Amino acid sequence: MAATPAVRALERARVAHGLHSYDPDHAAGQGHGEAAVAALGTDPRQVFKTLVTRVDGTLTVAVVPVAGSLDLKALAAATGGRRAAMAEPTDAERATGYVVGGISPLGQRRALPTVVDESALGFATVLVSAGRRGLQVELAPADLVRLTRARTAAIAR
Repeated sequence: MAATPAVRALERARVAHGLHSYDPDHAAGQGHGEAAVAALGTDPRQVFKTLVTRVDGTLTVAVVPVAGSLDLKALAAATGGRRAAMAEPTDAERATGYVVGGISPLGQRRALPTVVDESALGFATVLVSAGRRGLQVELAPADLVRLTRARTAAIAR
């Protein structure tokens, strides 16, 4: 399996991590994050989805648990912005270098401001996309925050 930019970033930084692969095909009504949780049999509070948004027009990454949803007002407040909205999928793909459903907060083409939901800090490890549909990476939340230069805040509901 060829390494993704996310995996290469972890290896360059010498961060301990584990990879978990699964069949990315899932039911039409099921999201990519929910499919990962179901396939891997993991806690949906410990698996985080990467969402690309626009806060006052600036592309911004939000990392929230699959078990919850993004609170756009809380994200805007956490970044000092006034208004947040989901980015267009094509804008997200172009900026990150990944396809929707496989966007990783790590190893993005262009470093975007990132906010990780503070609930991540309650786990020894969390799982996020490793940069490809069907591949998750497990790492310490402190490493995720450090490598993405993220701030943490209560942005999930």
